[in-house]
Amino acid sequence: MNLEINNHLFIVGGATSGFGKAIAQALLNEGAQVIVVARGEDKLRELYSGHENAELLSGDITDYGTIDQLEYMVGERQLHGMVVNAGGPPAKMVLETTLQDWDDAYQKILKWKVAITQTFVPKMMKAGYGRIVYIESSSVKQPIENLVLSNSLRLAVVGLVKTLSQEIARSGVTLNIIGPGSHNTPAIDRLYIKKAEQTGLPFEEVKKNAVNLIPVGKLGEAEDFASLALWLLSPHSRYITGQTMIADGGMVKATL
Repeated sequence: MNLEINNHLFIVGGATSGFGKAIAQALLNEGAQVIVVARGEDKLRELYSGHENAELLSGDITDYGTIDQLEYMVGERQLHGMVVNAGGPPAKMVLETTLQDWDDAYQKILKWKVAITQTFVPKMMKAGYGRIVYIESSSVKQPIENLVLSNSLRLAVVGLVKTLSQEIARSGVTLNIIGPGSHNTPAIDRLYIKKAEQTGLPFEEVKKNAVNLIPVGKLGEAEDFASLALWLLSPHSRYITGQTMIADGGMVKATL
């Protein structure tokens, strides 16, 4: 399928690892122009300095200064799409958390997403076109053990995206969420480490037990996840907005 994104301009957060890396590289392979954002400058250069269509920004995308830099880099160009993606909060149970944990999670999961959305959506609306994909978690459909901060605040992102998608539905700008389950990325290890601490079982045994619970019998791969994201970032997804799509190998049992 021709995704029709050749020379389209995108922003991708968390571009040196996991889903962000896979999506950014897939976009570049499709001929898109991509502003890749991540905190590690050396890793950014290692991964993307050979791509003439990649523009590198070293910084924390959850920081408002980095969002300002992104706005400057886009300038007067049309921004066609954006992948709103950053790392998650620590794995904790409810009674382990402190109020500071909740304040930090609010910033890490929700507040900066409001800021970056309010920065770029008006520009997309003016152009009459835009695609935004938020990378959240399957926990928005079914809570995940030891992830109370994520379970709680990612639901607020769903509320944000659903509301805004309704408010601007006729603008040509779509906003959707992908909720990943267990994938073969570095982020999943924090859950296995936490479970190993709680049970006293070896890390590898905990991981094996967790994978055995996935209906398809294996972890997802970031490259497969990226293929869904690319379609949502393309003109072909024009009739899909305000939706949360779960990519989790069948773990979530909910029908809605």
